[in-house]
Parts: sequence; C-alpha cells; structure tokens
Amino acid sequence: MPISKPAPRDHIHTRSIQCTGYKRKDGLWDIDGYMTDTKSYTFDSIDREHIASGEPIHHMLMRITIDSDMVIQRAEASTEFAPYHICGDISDNFAQLKGLKVGPGWRRAVNQAMGGKHGCTHLRDLLIGPLAVTAYQTIVPMRRRASPDTTPTRRPAIIGTCHAYAPNGPIVERMWPSFFEKTEQENE
Repeated sequence: MPISKPAPRDHIHTRSIQCTGYKRKDGLWDIDGYMTDTKSYTFDSIDREHIASGEPIHHMLMRITIDSDMVIQRAEASTEFAPYHICGDISDNFAQLKGLKVGPGWRRAVNQAMGGKHGCTHLRDLLIGPLAVTAYQTIVPMRRRASPDTTPTRRPAIIGTCHAYAPNGPIVERMWPSFFEKTEQENE
C-alpha cells in the first residue's frame, strides 16, 4: 500500500545514500557506500563562502573490507565535500574499526570507537546502518548459496529482528521450525 498523497510542499533537502557489496578475488568482501546531502537553495557557508543549490554540502565515501565472518579487516573513509574544511581530518580514524564484527553489539562498538569528537556523525551513521545492512545482504545469502542444505544448530540471529521474523510467525515456522516459538494459546 503506498503512502498518502502529500500536502502541497516545497523541496528543501535531499540525502542520497548508495551502498554496494562486492566479493573480492581474495575471498574478502568490500562494502562501499556514499552519502550526499544537497539543498534546493543557495546559502552562505563559513568555510566555503557559499554553497549553490544542488552542490553537495556533504559528500562522503566509506569502504569496509570484511571477511566471511563479518569481521572488519580494513575501513577507510573520505570526505569530498563538507561544510567545514576540518571535517575530513577525522577520516583516518575510521581505520580503528579493524577487528570489529558486524553483528550483535555492532552499534555500541562503533559508537564507542567513533562517537563524539572521535568520528563524524554522518560517516558513523552511514557505517552503522546502511553499510552494515549491505554487508549482511551481500554476504549471508552468498554463504547460504554455498551451503544450501545446512540446517542451523544455533538460533539464527535474524529471528525476532522484525515483524516478518517474529519467533512465533509463519516465516520462522517455515524456515527454521526447530526455533519456532508457539504462543501461549497454541500451547493450550
């Protein structure tokens, strides 16, 4: 079902995010992402004099190289456009993410390593959300394709993460019957 028809409005801001997952020839995975912010109007900027309508306020790129266990082997970031000249100075700090695992505790670990003055809000948000999800969407299906008949011995981490994967829902019952949780009413 589509969202409702909008009220009359004026376009002000656009944030574009694109992430792409790649399998490397050496067995590792590259997850590339970029984020661009633009305004529909021209405005003054302290460090850039003025920023024209449609010109990027932010244009930031990031790559994480991870192994099949979702552990970061390398992380790099670049700030091509930002409102202040010093914004890109923090990009090298993202190399500190080496060794972190994309999975449970990911958000907390990234915020601990790159939070506040030790990182960039925009790059950190790109990493925590879209890049991590792209890593998962890239690697997990490829692992399943490589071993299609493997029945999990541990409860899949995705169970309980959304409506479709509710522990007592039809998807979990069909895909992972041994981890399906009957509701109180079904147990009676």
